[in-house]
Amino acid sequence: MSTSENNSSHLESAVSSFYELTNKNGAQLKVIPFGATLTALKIPLKNGELVDVVLGFDTVEGYEKSFQLDGSPYMGATVGRYAGRINEGKFELNGKSYQLAINNGPNSLHGGIANFSKKNWNVDAVTTGENPSITLSYVSAANEENYPGELSVSLTYTLSEENELILEYKATTTEDTIINLTHHSYFNLDGHQSDVSGQDLIVHAQKVVETREDCIPTGNILEVANTVFDYRTAKKCPKSIDNTFVVENNDEVKATLFSPLTNLKMDVYTDQPGVHIYVGGNCGPDLKGKENTTYHALSGICFETQNFPDAPNHANFPSAVLKKDDVYKQKTTYKFESL
Repeated sequence: MSTSENNSSHLESAVSSFYELTNKNGAQLKVIPFGATLTALKIPLKNGELVDVVLGFDTVEGYEKSFQLDGSPYMGATVGRYAGRINEGKFELNGKSYQLAINNGPNSLHGGIANFSKKNWNVDAVTTGENPSITLSYVSAANEENYPGELSVSLTYTLSEENELILEYKATTTEDTIINLTHHSYFNLDGHQSDVSGQDLIVHAQKVVETREDCIPTGNILEVANTVFDYRTAKKCPKSIDNTFVVENNDEVKATLFSPLTNLKMDVYTDQPGVHIYVGGNCGPDLKGKENTTYHALSGICFETQNFPDAPNHANFPSAVLKKDDVYKQKTTYKFESL
């Protein structure tokens, strides 16, 4: 479904609707209200060909079914209230202990069981023309998944005329709470039907968050030099990775993905302290992706810009607390360039 509404706060969040935006270069993105999910992102190459650089499903039902899989892939979803893992689902805030829903072994992952990725978001506004955008919102009730405070979240996707996918998040709360939002697209610059093993990865990070075998941080921050996590110079995408890289809070590129096959480059910018790189999402043999594609562990790579996992339980990590009178803001940009 394409829409040409402008600044229309009355738009209904029809669950089955696909909202399509197109910029003047012919780049296209599609979003659905379920999980505020990005379902397609087509980028023009120099030869005029459009390449769909994100994995996904042809129907909303496909996204719903994906959450019934062991190890749900969170394909293209908006993740919250807290992206990443929280050890045993426990944290303390203002002297009070909280026990979150457990959904990943003994831990809480990506906001728990009834998390933001499974919610039907409202569509608040759609703009067309130059730098088209769509704004979605969700109000998370106080104590949803046992998180304190009613949290009101909005997310704006913008498709710029420079072929940038820009994500801008805002959130407010009725009482102090914790928050960590991220975007969970699996990117593949050769197209969603290919694999990423031949693509080059650069992560501009000197350090990485050390984790246990179950991906819970130890609290230590490690230098990447002389380790398998040193992606400061280009290396081929790893066959498997699930780690948070520590990045500086500035305007410089945080990570780059490049395809020698399509000569397409994607630069990642963010104001967040971490970029979580993930390869290994899987839909198994039974659930087909877009265009009847069988997705496997090397079908795509995630760049989850966010705070560190389990930050509420580590005083040396950036604070994940959102105060009652404050506003959470986050901006992440995925910039594409056909070389």
